[in-house]
Amino acid sequence: MKRVLLLLCFVAGYPSFAFAQKLPVGDAARQSTDVGDWLIKPEIKKADVYQSRDGKDIVLYNGLLRRSFRLAPNVACYDFVSLQNGKQLIRSVKAEARVTINGKNYNVGGLYGQKENAYLLPEWLDNFTTSNNDFRFINYEVKDMVPVINWKSNGWWAGNTKQPSGKTITFFYQSNSDELAGIKISVHYSIYDGLPLISKWITIENKRTQTIKLNQVVNEIMGFVEEESAVTGAANPANGPEKNQDNVAKGMLPPQSIYIESNYAFNNAMRYNLSDQTTHWKTDSTYRSQVNYEFGTPCLLEVYPEQETGTDILPNSSLQSVTTYELLLDSYDRERRGLMVRKMYRTIAPWVTANPIYMHLVSKNDEQVRAAIDQCAATGYEALILSFGSHIDQEDVSAANLLKWKQLADYAHQKNIKIGGYSLFSSRKISDDDGVINPKTGKPGGAFFGNAPCYGSKWGLAYRDKIKKFYAETGFDIWENDGPYAGDVCASVSHPGHKNLDDSQWKQMEIQKELYHWLNERGVYINAPDWYFLDGTNKIGIGYREVNFSLSRAQQIILNRQNIYDGLWNEIPAMVWGFVPLTKYQGGGADAVLEPLNDHLTDYKKLMMQYYGAGVQAAYRGPRLYDTEATKQTVKDVIAWYKKYRDILNSDIIHLRRADGRDWDGIMHVNPQLKEKGLLMLYNPLKQKIIRTIKVPLYYCGLSESATFLINGETRIVKKINRDFTASLTFNLDAESYTWVLVE
Repeated sequence: MKRVLLLLCFVAGYPSFAFAQKLPVGDAARQSTDVGDWLIKPEIKKADVYQSRDGKDIVLYNGLLRRSFRLAPNVACYDFVSLQNGKQLIRSVKAEARVTINGKNYNVGGLYGQKENAYLLPEWLDNFTTSNNDFRFINYEVKDMVPVINWKSNGWWAGNTKQPSGKTITFFYQSNSDELAGIKISVHYSIYDGLPLISKWITIENKRTQTIKLNQVVNEIMGFVEEESAVTGAANPANGPEKNQDNVAKGMLPPQSIYIESNYAFNNAMRYNLSDQTTHWKTDSTYRSQVNYEFGTPCLLEVYPEQETGTDILPNSSLQSVTTYELLLDSYDRERRGLMVRKMYRTIAPWVTANPIYMHLVSKNDEQVRAAIDQCAATGYEALILSFGSHIDQEDVSAANLLKWKQLADYAHQKNIKIGGYSLFSSRKISDDDGVINPKTGKPGGAFFGNAPCYGSKWGLAYRDKIKKFYAETGFDIWENDGPYAGDVCASVSHPGHKNLDDSQWKQMEIQKELYHWLNERGVYINAPDWYFLDGTNKIGIGYREVNFSLSRAQQIILNRQNIYDGLWNEIPAMVWGFVPLTKYQGGGADAVLEPLNDHLTDYKKLMMQYYGAGVQAAYRGPRLYDTEATKQTVKDVIAWYKKYRDILNSDIIHLRRADGRDWDGIMHVNPQLKEKGLLMLYNPLKQKIIRTIKVPLYYCGLSESATFLINGETRIVKKINRDFTASLTFNLDAESYTWVLVE
């Protein structure tokens, strides 16, 4: 139900409001902080937006967090509390946002007059003032949350097929200045059911008859409680990339009570923290009572993309900023923090929980495609991707090519197999006219991977249209997308998709996001090379060095387990892919390859079990899945085991011990909502049998009294759980083996 609050007048500095539908009343100071652990037992309190009893405040509340705003004389956030630990995160009032229009900075919302910036008392707010230069609050509306993408699951297996729910409040602003007449700004907040999470974004509307230039949007500004006090210190380059040195002042930690992510991330790092382009922890010059003598504490949060330096908004048009997701954390423990981030992904981007079982085919002709489809169907695989180096060309949208691939897609679908293909965008030179233009040289070259086409060029726009046509006409189900890397700025002034250097990164990202949304909403599964999850992609590489696949199989087995262990701290298993080259790849001798598969069946099974045992799909790249009946049966057995325990194997992992080749290593899946509360994968890389007593952590299984362990599907053991939520078990681990243990 839409709820609209109309501003009628201001009386004695406070607004008088009329309601189309009244908001529920909630006393922000008395909302309960007695909450359970939402990672174990889901929070049942629904998110809502409340009016304070005195009518001065708006409160966002969901049982896990509270965020409060004073409405007059302008909107300002003065209260942001984690109800998991009662920690207040706000120490000073700041503007709600900042926009730079036609080269001038303007605050959106915010109050002035706070003299002490180390902490904030609500009673001070009545004496704060506003500025006539700022965009002023005029009204707001509250609605049910609308999904960012209307994801079509298209029959993919997924751990979550529900869209997130909650409430969204929009604060509307305009300026009293004639210079800004006709420009309207909306600040949106969404609060989620079941998560200590808020998202925020800004919309700028141009109702003027002239184009305006938007130089920058800072969509979040918070005076945050500092993480630590240090009297002085030297700059520490280890704290961040070169571009962010101003944001990690004096080497001190930025606040650790919040996790910030936006839908504007890229770096080819395959990790969000290294791909983030928008989070800036800065110093606050108004905070004069801080301990640091040089006022260098990083306690001012600003969120904005650095390269968005000038985008035109045409008359009767609008621009939407990046969306910032703010997850409140209650612990310094790495595992718990990661579990919180993983829960966030599962909830706000449910498509990332889809995890089809697929093969990577290297094909030379159509018959090889049909044969691979038959093998997938025979072994329980669910999808086939034509890998790089195959004979597919998705840029060929001739009638004959589209018909050929439609017929192959139809054949796959008759066998209940989905089909997809690889497409390269970056790392190639199209032409001087279509390439990314280096702003330093005025010529092509110098992109992330040397030469790359610009998505805003004629070729780039045509590429987008060809991909759409190919998928619309053929019925293909998976797009394996290699590039583009939108960090490539372009100094061209002749590309139709952007104006110049100032808007080149932003415009390329917008083109790319639109294509991802288009595919996602049609049920197409997207493997992408960068961190575009919040705009519809499904999977990214887990992180590996390709030349390592020229090493021996024994070495690859250990390295792959290290990659799995390292790549699943903030990511769920379905979000990442690994790699198992069945044929020669990146060099290497006979001891590096799996073909002929039947000759190396033990290693083939080990590689499958450690990937499927982690819930991670790998690119099994080669011409076939099996070469003999024995190989076929082995593949069928592994896939049948994986499908039997698929729910728990796709659940989050607890890190037990990293592989080092010297002793046992292992991981443990946990899910308190399932019958199977956990599943351990233990490995012995040594050439002799070992006996090890392992303290099994059971807290995140949701168990507290006792647990039943089923070892390799055979031996059943019941153990009492210790007061620290662990149970000690002794395992006999055979030489060079794996052991799986179910927990109920």
